[in-house]
Amino acid sequence: MPQLSNDPVAALKPALHPVYARLLCAELQRRGFSPNEILDNVPLDWQQLHESNQFLSFDQMRQLIERGLQLSECPWLGLEVGLRTPASAHGTLGSAMIASKNLPSAMLLLQRYAGLRQTLANLRFEHEPEFAAVLEEWVDLGAVREYLHCQLLGGLVQLLTAMTGQELPSQLRIEWPFDAPEWVDQYQRIAQHNSFGSPQLRVAMNPALVNSPSLAADDEALQRLLRDCDLQLQRLQAGGTLAQRVRMQLQQSEGHMPTLQCMAAKENLTERTFMCHLQAEGTSFQQLLDEVRQERACWLLEHTDTTVEEIAHALGYEDASNFSRTFKRWREQTPKDYRQKHASRK
Repeated sequence: MPQLSNDPVAALKPALHPVYARLLCAELQRRGFSPNEILDNVPLDWQQLHESNQFLSFDQMRQLIERGLQLSECPWLGLEVGLRTPASAHGTLGSAMIASKNLPSAMLLLQRYAGLRQTLANLRFEHEPEFAAVLEEWVDLGAVREYLHCQLLGGLVQLLTAMTGQELPSQLRIEWPFDAPEWVDQYQRIAQHNSFGSPQLRVAMNPALVNSPSLAADDEALQRLLRDCDLQLQRLQAGGTLAQRVRMQLQQSEGHMPTLQCMAAKENLTERTFMCHLQAEGTSFQQLLDEVRQERACWLLEHTDTTVEEIAHALGYEDASNFSRTFKRWREQTPKDYRQKHASRK
């Protein structure tokens, strides 16, 4: 079984490249919904989502998915988005997979560089009695598990189709980690052989597909792309931009949030220089602090029985009334009303 994180706020940490949220937004726009409708009551900014490559938290993506499912009234929306995902959406990693010599080589690259696109799960391979990929979840995906697995598999099918030039559905056997839905026929679009109720997502591949060469195999291009992947991974592990590093520090903090003075000292910068650098990146310390506080407050109200007073104290507010006023400005409802509205998600 997957080893899920014991971190109570793992869902709030950077977890997913925003391109996968943009693809969902694009599908909803194709269905006639406006940006304002799509992001109604979702804690994301349309312009920032489409201009910044800052990773989204799982909780941000969850709320966007739930809004998309509500608007579209299409329970197999993940399949629709996944099967419309171009190989280019996977960035340098996708290009490297296409340039690799065969499918097993490409899948090993996906395992090695998965952190460039997501940190929600790990990919493990089985070679006997058949070549298969198994997804080990690191975060409890809850109600959006089907959507995310379908978007992931749909995108992977599109990528491997571009790589091999073959029709994949007849050559895949997928074990899905949820009960068979009423719309089970839709799954034939991604694989002709599907079973449900598995403990983990498992994708077994026909030997003929596994042994087929890549149409665009190019060792020289591959080496160049791998160097780019390594550089991107190093930058990501180093924390990326100043705003990304600050946001991550705030998300990982326990108890009271770090102050501006504390964060500037961590970066070996004066407070003035620290603020100027953030301003140049289009944000401020207060904006980042408010974003993280809002995410954590919403998560605690939805998923725990922690009192409003305790949440206010944990987020650094001197009294609960000040926190409640701020929360109402964020979400246009009081913490108590927000908790009652989302009680079914606990």
